[in-house]
Formats: sequence, structure tokens, C-alpha cells
Amino acid sequence: MKSLLRWTWRLMLLALITLALVQFWFVVHVWYWAGHNPEMTAFMASRMEKLRQKDPNAVLRHQWVRYNRISVHLKRAIVAAEDARFLDHEGFDWDGIQKAYEKNLKKGKVVAGGSTISQQLAKNLFLSGERTWWRKLQEAAITVMIETIMTKRRILEIYLNVIEWGNGVFGAEAAARYHFGSAAATLTPGHAARLAAMVPSPRRYAPGRETAYLQRRTEIILVRMPAAAVP
Repeated sequence: MKSLLRWTWRLMLLALITLALVQFWFVVHVWYWAGHNPEMTAFMASRMEKLRQKDPNAVLRHQWVRYNRISVHLKRAIVAAEDARFLDHEGFDWDGIQKAYEKNLKKGKVVAGGSTISQQLAKNLFLSGERTWWRKLQEAAITVMIETIMTKRRILEIYLNVIEWGNGVFGAEAAARYHFGSAAATLTPGHAARLAAMVPSPRRYAPGRETAYLQRRTEIILVRMPAAAVP
């Protein structure tokens, strides 16, 4: 019995040490990326793997641009569409989570999410797409790290440079050129709102594709953009 208890405590201690080391690894990477640009994210790597299953020569469209080289219209559009309280919360929008829960409960299925820009960045940088309780806990932990170590400006800068905007298209610069043939710095309010409307389902929209939903969502975002506060 004593031997069993001893081995149980040893296994628990080993598990705690392993967990601490994993969290330290995340902290180090978040700290590094506070001052350096990530060349690849976990989500990009996952998409690349899937694209190369169909085409071994597939490459991602991605070009990093500095924060001040991204149109303020796109910054406002993204905040208006994805996280209206971005500057006010510390990583979690509890009101948004509650509203999403109530909406999903009413519909009887998941139709809305309450993830903030910081939570989405945590997921894109480090995690797989699987939906498990462990992954959600890890996402929350990384979100706290990101909000503690990075400024809001840096969080938004990285987010705008790594999110997907088409099949293998990542970041504001690649998105602007792919969809509109322009630079991210010169996006108009209308184009910015349209890109923001694509974020939840980016691979559905090839350049020039129009749907009633996309048009309606773009118009809603355009109305909200003037009130969106950005760093």
C-alpha cells in the first residue's frame, strides 16, 4: 500500500513538473513574439499540411507588414466585427461570452462564439483546431500570458498578420492583394469591412464572390466601424 502511494505521488509530481515546463515553453514564446514577428503559426502549419496533401508544391500567401502599414479602416473593421471591447477587457469578454451562451442555448446549437481577439490569437499561434476541455483551458492560459506580456497594439498587429483570409492566404497584406489587388495600407472602408466579414469563414470567399450574407455583414460592420476604438 505504501509503495502504491509513493508511486502515485511520484507520478503526480512528474505530471505537475511536465505541466509547468509546458507552460514555461508557452511563456517564453509569447515573450519572444512580443518583440519578434512569428514566421509560422500552429494554424498556418496545419493548413500547409492539408494543402500539400492535395498539392505537394503548395505555398502559403503571407507577407508581414508593420502595424502602421495596415489601414486604420481594417483595424477598426476587425475590432468592430470580432471584439468591440478589445481595449477594455483583459483577454476575456464575459458579457460577450454570456450573450453567445444565451444565443446558442436558444438555437439549440453553437451559432455564436464569445472569443476575443486575444483568445483567437492564442489559438492561432499555438493550438490545434480540436475542441476539447483541455485545449480550451490551455487557450485561456495562453490568453492570460499574451495579455500580460504584450501590448494591445502588438496583439492586434500580430493578429492582423496571421489570420486566414482565403485558402492558404494569411495576413492583411496577402489578403488585400488577393481580394482587391491593393496593399493593406490603402484599403478603403468598404474593402476593410468586407475582409472583416470574411473572417469567420475565410475559405468560402474567392476574390469577387458575393453572397447575401457577406453583403449584409459588410454593411453592419461599416456602420459599427466609426465607434471602434483601436490602439
